[in-house]
Amino acid sequence: MNVCVFCSSSNSVNDVYRETARNLGKILAERGYNVIYGGGNNGLMGELALSVQGSGGKITGVIPKVFMDKGVAHDQCDELVVTRNLRERKQVMEQRSDAFIALPGGFGTLEELMEILTLKTLGLHNKPVTVIDSNDFYKYLFDFFRHMSREHFLIRNYTDMFYIAQKGTEAVSYIENYRPGHFSPQWS
Repeated sequence: MNVCVFCSSSNSVNDVYRETARNLGKILAERGYNVIYGGGNNGLMGELALSVQGSGGKITGVIPKVFMDKGVAHDQCDELVVTRNLRERKQVMEQRSDAFIALPGGFGTLEELMEILTLKTLGLHNKPVTVIDSNDFYKYLFDFFRHMSREHFLIRNYTDMFYIAQKGTEAVSYIENYRPGHFSPQWS
C-alpha cells in the first residue's frame, strides 16, 4: 500500500512535530508501507524520509522541478519523481496513493489536505484520510470546520471524511481498518 504524507519543509518547527514525523515514518516502514511525500530534505519532510529509510522502508518523493533546481530534494529517495509544477505534484501524489496522512504544516500542507478532502466530498476518491493533530496543532482548523458546518458551507457529515489522530499509531490503525463505503454527501 502507498501512503501519502503531507507535511512541512520548515526547519524552524518545534521538536514535538519533528518527533511526530520520525515516529510516523518508523511505523509506516515497519508495517511495510511505501511512503509518498513531497520529496524535500528539510523540516518534517526530511525527518519523515530519513525515518522511513532508517527503519528499512521505501520512500517516494514527488517534487516540482523548481524545488529540485534549488537543491532541496532528498536525493536518497528510493524513487524521486520530478514534476513540472505544484499542481502536477499533487495530481501524481493523489493518483499513486491509497491513503493520506497530514502532519502539521503550513499553507502547502493545508492546501494539499483541502484538495484531498474536496475530491472526497465530490466522490472522486474514497480513500482513507487522517490528520495527526500533534500538540493540538489543528485545533483551530477543526473549530473553523465546525463553524463552516453550522453556517451550512460544509456538508453535514463532513467528519465522516477523515479521522483525527493524536499519534502515528492511531493514524495507521485507522488506515488499516478503513473499509471504503459509498460516501454520500448530506447537504443541510
